[in-house]
Amino acid sequence: MTPQRVTLITLGVSDLERAKGFYTDLGWLPKHELEGVVFYQLNGLALGLFGRDALAHDQGRPDATLGTGAMTLAQNFTTEAEVDDAFDAALTAGASELKRPTKVFWGGYSGYYTDPDGHVWEVAMNPFWPLSKDGSLTLP
Repeated sequence: MTPQRVTLITLGVSDLERAKGFYTDLGWLPKHELEGVVFYQLNGLALGLFGRDALAHDQGRPDATLGTGAMTLAQNFTTEAEVDDAFDAALTAGASELKRPTKVFWGGYSGYYTDPDGHVWEVAMNPFWPLSKDGSLTLP
């Protein structure tokens, strides 16, 4: 088994129903739900939404204050128009704008928003990284 892999990303959220509603408004469909946690099937991995306090407890540090914004999740698209559409859809669903999509120094096009819990998402078009038909990325 390869050690260089990620199978699950879990985001701590303050209000699970609100977070689930945000991702539903983006067109995401839950694959599996348990009390207090929602899982979405992605391309080769899963994304989970888990209450922040419960996540801290599950991590073995129940008194920890979990933060956000120290990392970025990203979605790449094949055109600038798709980036703009994804960005606008996120704002409509309740995201907060950090940086409108624009041409960037590395030759692509990208923008940033936060979900209602402050998790940072980038939407981008990278002309140097072709995407497969299902939107997955294999680095050249």
